[in-house]
Amino acid sequence: MRDHTKQFVRHAAEAFDCPGPVYEFGSFQVEGQEQYADLRSLFPGKKYVGCDMRPGLGVDLVQDVSAMTLPSESAGTILCIETFEHVFEVRRAFDEVFRVLKPGGLFIITSPLNFRIHAYPDDYWRMTPTCLRRLLGPYDAKMCGFQGYDKFPHTVMAVSRKAPVENDFSQRAMEMQSRFDIYLGRQMRSDKGQKPLKRLFSRLHRSKAERYHMDHYYCATFQVDQVQSSAGLRRQAG
Repeated sequence: MRDHTKQFVRHAAEAFDCPGPVYEFGSFQVEGQEQYADLRSLFPGKKYVGCDMRPGLGVDLVQDVSAMTLPSESAGTILCIETFEHVFEVRRAFDEVFRVLKPGGLFIITSPLNFRIHAYPDDYWRMTPTCLRRLLGPYDAKMCGFQGYDKFPHTVMAVSRKAPVENDFSQRAMEMQSRFDIYLGRQMRSDKGQKPLKRLFSRLHRSKAERYHMDHYYCATFQVDQVQSSAGLRRQAG
């Protein structure tokens, strides 16, 4: 788990109603991320179940996200943070998440795109922003986007609501993006302030494309889609 993905979850939890119980898939805390990768404190007062394919720290229930044994419409909120790149049957996993979510349930997901192969226990997929948005098609509202250089972002991320959807979903999404942008701006200023000479010299040995990636690392772009009526009219923002 990276800093910006944890903060994305934090801001989502603050902006949206996250009904319980909360299920996190991919909750195994790998070496070096003990405690840091624990997201439970972001959902106070909610039943929280950490799930993974193997037992270990942070895991309450051994569960395969692509073949869950959970009953349909039994989860209020599902988190998959830096998880789906490790799921071979990834399309089936999206279907399973939708099946298990209650009406009005919330799905929060982040996944790397321009990122090294990392095997926990293996690494299979990278989703583009368009791919993620289409895979979330069954949801009546979603805030879907990416962070990084728009030609090759380092992370894709989304918050999506299963019907019924609150009337102000789009407003909440835009407020969340504003707060997330403030966080990213602080991180960018801190990064530049702590390592100005290192950043300057590192740019001298970078290609033009690599410099674009560096300059846009803290940039985030989102699109909001919300079904406005039973006739299927959609509102877009972002």
